Amino acid sequence: MVFSSVIFLYVFLPLVLLCYALAWRFAGLRVANGILLISSLFFYFWGEGIFTLIMVLSISINYFAGLWINAAGKTGNSNIKKLALAIGVIANLGLLFYFKYFDFSIQIVNAIWDFEMPLKNILLPIGISFFTFQGMTYIIDLYRETVGVQKNILKVALYISLFPQLIAGPIVRYKDIADEIDRRSVNWDDVFYGIKRFIIGLAKKCLIANVCALIADQIFGLSAGQNSVSTAWVGAISYTLQIYFDFSGYSDMAIGLGRILGFHFLENFNLPYISKSITEFWRRWHISLSTFFRDYLYIPLGGNRKGNVYINLLIVFICTGIWHGAAMTFVVWGLFHGAFIILERIFNRKKDKNVLEKKQRSGMGILGHIYTMLVVIVGWVIFRSDTLTYAGEYLKIMFGMQVPAAVGFSVWYYLDAYNIFIIVLGVFVSLGLPQMLANKFAGKVPKVAGAVQKISLIGLF
Repeated sequence: MVFSSVIFLYVFLPLVLLCYALAWRFAGLRVANGILLISSLFFYFWGEGIFTLIMVLSISINYFAGLWINAAGKTGNSNIKKLALAIGVIANLGLLFYFKYFDFSIQIVNAIWDFEMPLKNILLPIGISFFTFQGMTYIIDLYRETVGVQKNILKVALYISLFPQLIAGPIVRYKDIADEIDRRSVNWDDVFYGIKRFIIGLAKKCLIANVCALIADQIFGLSAGQNSVSTAWVGAISYTLQIYFDFSGYSDMAIGLGRILGFHFLENFNLPYISKSITEFWRRWHISLSTFFRDYLYIPLGGNRKGNVYINLLIVFICTGIWHGAAMTFVVWGLFHGAFIILERIFNRKKDKNVLEKKQRSGMGILGHIYTMLVVIVGWVIFRSDTLTYAGEYLKIMFGMQVPAAVGFSVWYYLDAYNIFIIVLGVFVSLGLPQMLANKFAGKVPKVAGAVQKISLIGLF
């Protein structure tokens, strides 16, 4: 069940909100939480069936690991506490590895050592990357003593299975909503904001992402040699818009639903396509994932400590690539971004921060933006391709380094008037131009500014 489906919008969501509101009003928050937990488990069961047991297993792993870590902490036995954390993390990652990466590991072993081990063809439970990482934030923060132990397994289950962010994020840390599980409030301002934010996300998904997806799927569905230079660029740009409006749209819907239910999820996207460097891009793109790797991998590895920083960054971006999918294209995509992050750090290491900021505000900032978007678009081609060979051929066509073998369709086959409008709209919104225009005219033409402000709601997040 996805947020944009008819069954979710017109059956599941209204019924859940009605039962949730009535339960809270007449029976209290405890019963409302029970309704929300049952609804979340049903939401997952609707699409995943028996795989719901995998999520229940994940809940159990983190609940009991949390109790063990807490008990070891009370006795002052640091070794047992570390052991409890290690077993909890290994169990989480083992679950994720088996379902998402076991076959990928077999493929790597077969390729390196020329083996012929058969693949297991293991089905992947949707959302396993998200609920696995969320469970890990609970036990790691508990080990660090930044949160208290949760002794009620139903509350741990509610945190991990909460349906607004279960399938596509954002990654919600336990410490960010721990208090709201026990004590939260909802007023009409929250409800109206949540509805507005949900509609924004739904519009991003249905009006822009889905249209761009059709264009990208058609173009990437051909062999690379069937595309002309212009067609290859249209496919790359369409996918660049699709993945942003898809991911950020789902995040908007999750944040909106959370606010209606009384939860405050942190922002996950902040206009990443206005960035003037790859470093800035990763501060704005999928913020919950990048901060997870920063706090739970990069810093424990040593962070910015002299001598280790570049190795640490490579490890983080390899993991970032693998997290997105079990294929070499994702690994290379992660390394590709990691390489540019490292190059930027080397280049800017001896630069004065104020000088860099002045350059970004000047013409150098425009060049920085062009450079960033070029790197990002090339990266998305690698990300979208089924194989590295296809990605290489596609990029050669795209940059005129290879003559197409047999062009299938003219670029205008994909660019009718409606598709052109959606692509232009996507570019306009992804660069934050509606909000920029609203701010520019705010003091000069109030009525026009007010109209632009309303239109710009889709581009605020």
